[in-house]
Amino acid sequence: MIRTILFVLSAMLAGSVFAQADADVPASSSTFFGLENRSNEYSKESNVEVWNFYNNFGGNNNGETINLRLYTPLNVGDWKGMLRLDTNTTSAWGPATPGQRADEFSAGNSFITVWGQPPAFLSKMNVSLGARLIFPFGNYGQWAAGPQIGSVYKPKATSKTMLSDFSPLLRYLYGFDTKSNSFANNPTQPALMRTLQIYPTFGVQITPATQIRFWEQNGILYNSAGGQWFVPLDALVTHAVNKEFSFALGASKQLIQTFNNYNYSLYGRVVFQF
Repeated sequence: MIRTILFVLSAMLAGSVFAQADADVPASSSTFFGLENRSNEYSKESNVEVWNFYNNFGGNNNGETINLRLYTPLNVGDWKGMLRLDTNTTSAWGPATPGQRADEFSAGNSFITVWGQPPAFLSKMNVSLGARLIFPFGNYGQWAAGPQIGSVYKPKATSKTMLSDFSPLLRYLYGFDTKSNSFANNPTQPALMRTLQIYPTFGVQITPATQIRFWEQNGILYNSAGGQWFVPLDALVTHAVNKEFSFALGASKQLIQTFNNYNYSLYGRVVFQF
């Protein structure tokens, strides 16, 4: 299954990278299994999202994260793209975190992600290029950064498919410094991050206002330092009340876990567009 997913993602991204946009034909004319490439179309609106995650790490070890997320257009000259800002508060409790309670929250990691049209000398690539930088604003954590590449494919206006989109993304994160770097201070701190994140994201349109989205929030992880995999099944049901407000409920369950990430995750979000 992992090889199949990687093959499909690699084929799609390679097709986007090497597809040449003809001078008289818009980039969205390139197709993938009948879907149009819309990788260089970006929202003109801003979104504020509030997420709540409940994670079980096995046994009685649990965690909760409240995530505030902002998406906003970012235009610099002829370059167009998006900016995403995240900040978190976290709580953990259970035998692995003695003395902590479910109602004790502390600052978590924050990060900034930017993606958009490739530079001018790569203007014919039908992909979005970007990068993420993680800031360890909590008591512990690590600085990490890395590039990402993704594409967005959507059905043609006349299409009868139930697919709303196919939006695969690859991101590699490289940890380069830990905060409070002492096992005496934090015996459970993880090793520096060497993680490939794989998101084979796609959506299925149930009604005009409701979708089921797969692998949008929790993707497949590969630890390149140890050759280990974490493969979840992740699904998110979204419903748009109107243009300005929507909500979603999701769940994720590990299927393959050769390194520990979580056992299962339940989460939800509300979205305000302005």
